[in-house]
Amino acid sequence: MLKEEFRSHATYSGKERFLTFPVFVFFLSTVVGLTLNRITETVTLEELATFSHLSAFIYGLSVGAFGLMGRQHLERRYGRSNYLVTMPYLLPFSFRAAFLGIFLRDALFYMALLLAPATMGLVFVSPMMGFSLVSISLFFVAVLATFMLGLSLSFLASVLFIRSVPMFLGLTGAIAALFLLHLISGLPPLGAILPSLEFQMAVAPFGNDAIGAAIGLAASALAVVLMTFAACASISVRIETSSQSYPVLLPSYFARIPIVKGLNLALISKELVDLRRSGTVTKMFFSLVLPLLFLSFAAWFINNGLAIPVGFNTVFYAAMVGFIGILMYNWLNNIDLSEYYSLIPVTVPQLIRARIIVFLVLTLGISAFFVIGISIINSDTQLIWLALIVMFVTSLYMVALTAYLTGLKTNTFLFDTSILAKFSVMSFLPDVCLTILSFSLLSDWAAALTGIVIVLFSMLFTTLILYRGIEKKWLGYSFAVG
Repeated sequence: MLKEEFRSHATYSGKERFLTFPVFVFFLSTVVGLTLNRITETVTLEELATFSHLSAFIYGLSVGAFGLMGRQHLERRYGRSNYLVTMPYLLPFSFRAAFLGIFLRDALFYMALLLAPATMGLVFVSPMMGFSLVSISLFFVAVLATFMLGLSLSFLASVLFIRSVPMFLGLTGAIAALFLLHLISGLPPLGAILPSLEFQMAVAPFGNDAIGAAIGLAASALAVVLMTFAACASISVRIETSSQSYPVLLPSYFARIPIVKGLNLALISKELVDLRRSGTVTKMFFSLVLPLLFLSFAAWFINNGLAIPVGFNTVFYAAMVGFIGILMYNWLNNIDLSEYYSLIPVTVPQLIRARIIVFLVLTLGISAFFVIGISIINSDTQLIWLALIVMFVTSLYMVALTAYLTGLKTNTFLFDTSILAKFSVMSFLPDVCLTILSFSLLSDWAAALTGIVIVLFSMLFTTLILYRGIEKKWLGYSFAVG
């Protein structure tokens, strides 16, 4: 399964480019290590560690939804190839063994791809910065345990979603309630929800409580084992595919999208029909809403829980919402395989542009809801008009940038280090500018507003160039390779 995962990524980005991704992570970690002393002048090491664990937990949640893969992989094939998860129909091993293999594969794969290189970056700068190798090793163990908590929880939730939607809603609702209670009252403590964080705070450089560390690590390991066991036990012995019939939907979508004509209207209507047919809308909704909820929690936690005087406002939040929304474009490229488009007079650029429009239709309403909601909660309604403009422009810019760089294979091509570097630079620069300028709105309104307008016009101009460049960049590609 590790070979299968490696081949699926290397097929599109190339083996050499894919293998440079850990080098990229190592470089970023090295930079963080070299600047850590300056960072801790305003943010304590405990606060940085807490935020690192929250990020690792969310990342584990994002990559652990492979319980949904079984049915999808039964319904699609890559030409003559198929996935190992479908092989229990042909080979003498069970679906439970297959999914347990996927769980272990993802744990090892992302540990080697991300966590290990990030740790090695800190080890590399430790002689210069005076970091303790013991503390770095303990930090790696703690963050790995947090990642595994997110991975196993997501695995369990995705399996329950297939078996019983009420059970899925019950589990996710209980987890959300725990974080919400902590958000409101501080109880239960975050270490009780994430026992790996309790382990982290009991060992060097934060503490020296061997008993507390042992309890935290044991509780983490037990939770991972129990959730993984429950997920494996809940997997169907045979994954059944169901067939559903729908009324003729395409003409109704034609009538609802009057602003687009010709072939683009047909493609957009078909994409909307596919979304409804596949049931992907629910998965897409959670993939966008959960990060937005986490962003809202993080903003509150930094401002109130950690009491760091950062000064988040609605404009900053709107910019982050615009950048996060790009997760939806990746989902649009994973509903179905695109090879069948090779049989009809459609080009890759035409399909990319159609999916950009579908992305905007799906995300702008949800994003606007969150921006307005956070402005009301923070009593920052005087900035709603500017925040909505920032959110809209950043959404346009990010989807045009992602579509131009990755085409129809967003998830795979972002493991190509050269593409990831371009994506990082082109998304990081406007993000930093909007962040700094949003923080300056209260101190120097006129200058900050002027700067924001300049950044937004620059993003719109770049968006136009990228959107027009899609035709030239992707016209020569076939749907088989994206």
